[in-house]
Amino acid sequence: MGKTYLYLLIAVAFEVFGTSCLQASQQLTRLWPSLGIVVGFGGAFFFFMQVLKELPLGITYALWSGLGIILVSISGWVVFGQKLDLAALLGIALIIAGIAVINLFSISSPH
Repeated sequence: MGKTYLYLLIAVAFEVFGTSCLQASQQLTRLWPSLGIVVGFGGAFFFFMQVLKELPLGITYALWSGLGIILVSISGWVVFGQKLDLAALLGIALIIAGIAVINLFSISSPH
């Protein structure tokens, strides 16, 4: 099961990279960030499919998208100088709480 969660983290890392490249590509007008989009999302979906061999789709997608939202928000703040207001931070805190509830209490998610 440890390998499954490692693959999930790798999928999230690729997705965050690809999403950050979307911003950096300036609507696909810059070559390297545009290629980063393809690599990022290609890697994300490859590892996402590996995770689906062990975890149910709904749980996998909730974890993947939740972690992705958190990390993309951090990336936007650190790399692109985008600000997060109190409502955004509270929403992110709720996402973190949701991920914790799924992993700690859900019988749908193998522990």
